Amino acid sequence: MPGRGAKAKEKVTDGLALHSDQGFQYLSQEYFNLTKSYHISPSMSRRGNPYDNALAENFFSILKTECLYRVKPRSFAEATALIDDYIYFYNYDRIQLKTKLTSVEFRNQFVA
Repeated sequence: MPGRGAKAKEKVTDGLALHSDQGFQYLSQEYFNLTKSYHISPSMSRRGNPYDNALAENFFSILKTECLYRVKPRSFAEATALIDDYIYFYNYDRIQLKTKLTSVEFRNQFVA
């Protein structure tokens, strides 16, 4: 089951929700039990409503266009490293055209 590595690296706070679409893997009893064991509330898009997941879909579109379509990883390990590096770049180095800030800089404006 994907996602177990994130649990080991990140502190889960009360009220954490994990949003997904209605893919078969997210409808499984195993996924439901895993989220409950980590005290995470599963959350899903409504059927036929693409706006619920628009931010995630936008990010994955950018990830594919700027990263995965430019480099064809030859193994799962290479793909994982490539994606990890891109996510770091996306958050800390990539300047957003609208805000002229990185994602972290933009989010930090709203943190007290």
